Amino acid sequence: MQYYFKIVEKKWQKIWENSKTFKAHEKSNKPKYYILEMFPYPSGNLHMGHVRNYTIGDVLARYKIMNGYNVLHPIGWDAFGLPAENAAIKNETHPQKWTFDNIKNMKKQIKKIGTSYDWSREIITAEEKYYKFTQWIFLKLFENNLAYQKKSFVNWCPSCRTVLANEQVVCGKCERCKNIVGKKNLKQWFFKITNYAENLLSDLKKLDGWSDKVKNMQSNWIGRSTGVEINFKIDEINTLNSPKLMSENFLTVYTTRPDTIFGVTYIAIAPEHPDIFKIIHGKQNESECRIFIEKAKLQSEIIRTSSETEKDGVFTGSYAINPINEEKIPIYITNYVLCDYGTGVVMGVPAHDTRDFEFAKNYNIPIKTVIYPKEDPHFEVSNCAFEANGILKNSREFNEIENTEAIEKIAHYLENKKFGKRKINYKLRDWLISRQRYWGAPIPIIYCPKCGIIAESEKNLPVKLPENVKFSKNKKSPLADCDEFINTTCHKCGKNAKREVDTMDTFVCSSWYFLRFCDSDNIEVPFSPNKANYWMNVDQYIGGIEHAILHLLYSRFITKFLKDLGYLKENEPFKNLLTQGMVLKNGSKMSKSIGNVINPDEIIEKYGADSARIFIMFAAPLEKDLEWNDSSVEGAYRFLKRVWKIIIYFKNIKEKKEKAFSEKTDENTKTLKRAIHYAIKKITEDFKNSSLNTSISRIMELCNALYKYKETIDYNYNFNIVNEAIENILIMLYPFAPHICCEMWLIWGKETNLVFTKWNKFDKKAIETDEVQIVLQINGKIKDKLFIKTNLNGDEVKNMALNNQKIKKALNEKEIVNFIYIKNKIVNIVIK
Repeated sequence: MQYYFKIVEKKWQKIWENSKTFKAHEKSNKPKYYILEMFPYPSGNLHMGHVRNYTIGDVLARYKIMNGYNVLHPIGWDAFGLPAENAAIKNETHPQKWTFDNIKNMKKQIKKIGTSYDWSREIITAEEKYYKFTQWIFLKLFENNLAYQKKSFVNWCPSCRTVLANEQVVCGKCERCKNIVGKKNLKQWFFKITNYAENLLSDLKKLDGWSDKVKNMQSNWIGRSTGVEINFKIDEINTLNSPKLMSENFLTVYTTRPDTIFGVTYIAIAPEHPDIFKIIHGKQNESECRIFIEKAKLQSEIIRTSSETEKDGVFTGSYAINPINEEKIPIYITNYVLCDYGTGVVMGVPAHDTRDFEFAKNYNIPIKTVIYPKEDPHFEVSNCAFEANGILKNSREFNEIENTEAIEKIAHYLENKKFGKRKINYKLRDWLISRQRYWGAPIPIIYCPKCGIIAESEKNLPVKLPENVKFSKNKKSPLADCDEFINTTCHKCGKNAKREVDTMDTFVCSSWYFLRFCDSDNIEVPFSPNKANYWMNVDQYIGGIEHAILHLLYSRFITKFLKDLGYLKENEPFKNLLTQGMVLKNGSKMSKSIGNVINPDEIIEKYGADSARIFIMFAAPLEKDLEWNDSSVEGAYRFLKRVWKIIIYFKNIKEKKEKAFSEKTDENTKTLKRAIHYAIKKITEDFKNSSLNTSISRIMELCNALYKYKETIDYNYNFNIVNEAIENILIMLYPFAPHICCEMWLIWGKETNLVFTKWNKFDKKAIETDEVQIVLQINGKIKDKLFIKTNLNGDEVKNMALNNQKIKKALNEKEIVNFIYIKNKIVNIVIK
């Protein structure tokens, strides 16, 4: 019987699909387990990164089923977005057709992998029955004053003609079209995620199943800081001719370093600051300032705040007064200060801030040292900023105080003098959701000449995308030119009104999809609270590290919001998070532009899905990058054929020569039993620790132990131990290579369904021994492993090692230079 993987894999995929083997139900006495991989964008074809992501999830899902859990393992499609619309423009087709054709193709590819998805819960975010409830979530946010509209400077891609989120801007360019991204002042819709900043930050401590790396990334993005807002009076402002600035002609600075206030030598203000034109009005260099402001607006925030970008600016002609010492200091417009963080105004302390130092050097601004290292009281800043802790100087009554202590004392002083007040700030900004494109969920807002800006009525949802639209490279969004879509009736007063023509950021669709999987067919509400509260939260979430900030942050925000409304019990969406590494080829991420993409269909056609799965799981730890290697895939295929071969061997003996089996228990039998239960113990631990690449190694070792037993025993095998070995090889290999294992399970004569077969527990007594396994090496390369008594001396071990068949074959009468034995661990034979 040969191993024809194409026949075997098609057979079992059809069985699983027809019998709805993996359909999840809420009514179960088993404990629930919700496992989810980040759903794919339907770009047209799977890549090996997809295969790795889905295989990891599938292995864990199958393992949990065998351990008695009621498993929900769904799949869907993140189907809106720029690529579909850009492809529609390029290929003169509709984005809906492009998207759904791609879904059809990718669905076929995913099924070839043999994944255990509950396809009955499949969702597509571009379907009306889904985005109806994306719009419903918008309405709920709007009702609770968490969705609002304002004018804001945003990342603008002139080629894609839309707003971009920060993570869509790479090195100052659009990640899609690679054109330079600028700034544009547009009226946009936002979600007030900043209202949840403290909860989003503090609740990270509860996420024990998340890596510190991801939690730190989220924490840094939220960016909580405790500081002081300090009022600097504007000098030389003609209050009779100029409108009042902020509060009685003050600029308010936010700083986390009040200990350096005596070192302020200039004020830096953002180009977008609302009062910037009042400050430069009538000044000699007003025109130069206006030119700089427009230039700075063309740069993305990522470029402006990059350490590699030169700190640039222009003097406004105005001055401010430092309230603590009444020194007159110049006000500069700078490119490195952002309006949306703090107050959009910072105090320049060149001696103790690197970027301020760079700016001061560029513009010959004085540098005043106010902190010195303890060991050098005469220290003066010269070549670089001194940012370490130290002792205050040139700071009046605060001299000779440690700066960490001075932070609190000076903050207290400023509050008492009413020069400022303590303030907690966050780097996190409100979520910009407006996109000036067609292929997205329409924002359900109506502009009525009588009622003003109002939300669409729930009963009128979904606000549907019109299908008959025209796409052009040089025009704005098709929705803006579609009278059929724009013109509507106000549901409050009945008058003619206009619709919002912006669509929602696709992150909105993906911020709640895990909830829809709990109740995907509901047409009345997004999900039944009872069903969502049964399945939520997601027990294991799997996806790339590139989504570790915004997607996870937005999902956490929406979950917390819906909990506050009473729809959910859980405060966090994802209990455990696994961020798998990338799949590389020749050291680079697989990319069509580089030409190093591996087509999963070709691998499956040549070696089978099980071989691809084995390689994917074996080649690297889950969270590390995986280097693609064709020969290793072939090695995985050879291993599966080896498993097939030995089971067929024992099957033939069992059927034709029953007398060849005995019930005797000798040392060889004990050795094999020990290998079986040692493998069960270690692989069970591997699943708990997500160390699944080592599980494959352990299964290979157990298979080797069975082969060794076969070769050692002279045709008089103990049936019970052979049966136990084969059963456990198939049970433990099954999550990784389900097709071949289900087939071999039947071939071996099992009538039960392997999918639901119970995962075995190890027998402690079987692995209790006075023996230890050592590694046999030649010139540092592993040749075999050997069980020995722990009390053997070096000569006895040497004798056993040299008589090992694999060592004998490898030595082949070569001269032994040295024999190294590390007690109970390693033998290394050095040869010429």
